[in-house]
Amino acid sequence: MRAGSVLAGLLLLASCDLFPDPGPNPQARPADLDTSARVAEPSARSVELQQYYARLQRSFQTRGLSRTDGGGFDTPYTNADVARNFERIAFFDEFEVGQGLKRASGEPGRMAKWTGPVRIAVEFGAHTTLEQREVIPGLVAGYAQRLSRITGHPISTTSANANMHVLVAGIDDKDDTIARFRELEPNLSEASINIVRNLSRKTLCFVVTFSEPAAESKIYKGIVLIRAELPEPMVQGCVHEELAQGLGLRNDSAQARPSIFNDDEEFALLTSHDEELLRLLYHPSLKPGMTLNQARPLIKRILEGQPGQI
Repeated sequence: MRAGSVLAGLLLLASCDLFPDPGPNPQARPADLDTSARVAEPSARSVELQQYYARLQRSFQTRGLSRTDGGGFDTPYTNADVARNFERIAFFDEFEVGQGLKRASGEPGRMAKWTGPVRIAVEFGAHTTLEQREVIPGLVAGYAQRLSRITGHPISTTSANANMHVLVAGIDDKDDTIARFRELEPNLSEASINIVRNLSRKTLCFVVTFSEPAAESKIYKGIVLIRAELPEPMVQGCVHEELAQGLGLRNDSAQARPSIFNDDEEFALLTSHDEELLRLLYHPSLKPGMTLNQARPLIKRILEGQPGQI
C-alpha cells in the first residue's frame, strides 16, 4: 500500500480477526548474533500472549486451517482465477495510504514492485529466545532463495546494507522496536508508528514498504515486524506472507484459493497459486506504475502463454 511520497505501503499481512479467542487451557540487533548472549526474561503479559497464540495455533489445526501443502486436488484454479486474484491483490490497497489501519476506499491503484535487488536482514529484540535466533535466519534465507527462483528477481539475505528488514520482537521490546522503526525510516508517519505502539494481539505480523518520492511504484525498502511470542508455525507463516506481500502483492482477497493472500487462514505457507501471482508480478512486461487497465491485456496474454491448471 502506498502512503504519501515516502511511505509506499502499509500492509496488515497476518491477522486473526476472523477467529474468536480459543479460550483458556483445561535489544541486541547485531548481524552476527552471539547465540550464547543472555536473553531477557519475558513479562507476565508476554507469557500470556505466548499461551494465547499457542491456543490459537491449536485451534487452527483442529479446524483444518494453517495448511502447509501448497494446495492440491481439492483446490483447483484456472488462469481466469489467477488473473482475477492478481488484479485484486496487486492493484488494490487494504488500508488507506499513510492512515495506519484505516480501510482503503476500494479504488484500484498502480502496480508496485522492486526494481533493484532485495537484501533481507533479520534482527532480534532482547526478549527473543536463543532458538528463535538460531532458527529464523535459516527460515528466511531458504525462503528468500525460493522467492528469487519464482520471480527471477535478485532476492537474498545479507548481514550489511539491507533494504528489507525483518524484526522479530516481543511486546516487552516495544520501545526498542519503535526506536528501530524510526531509525530505519525517519519519515515514517505517526499512524504507522501507532500500529507498533498499540499493536492488537490479533495482529501477528505486518510489513511496511517504501518508495522514492518521484517513483511511487518502485519499492526500495521494507520493514517486517513479527511477534516474538508466536509459536514456530506462525512465525514461518508470517515470514512467507510478509515477504511475499512486501514484494508488491499488497492486498488480500476472499476469492483467492489456495492462497495465503486470504484472511480465512486456510493456508499458512505460500501455495502454487501464490507462486503464479509472484511470477506475474515480476514478469518483465508488467512495469511498476502501470494502471489496472494498462496491465489487464498483458496479464491475459502472459497467462495464455503458460499452461493453466484446471
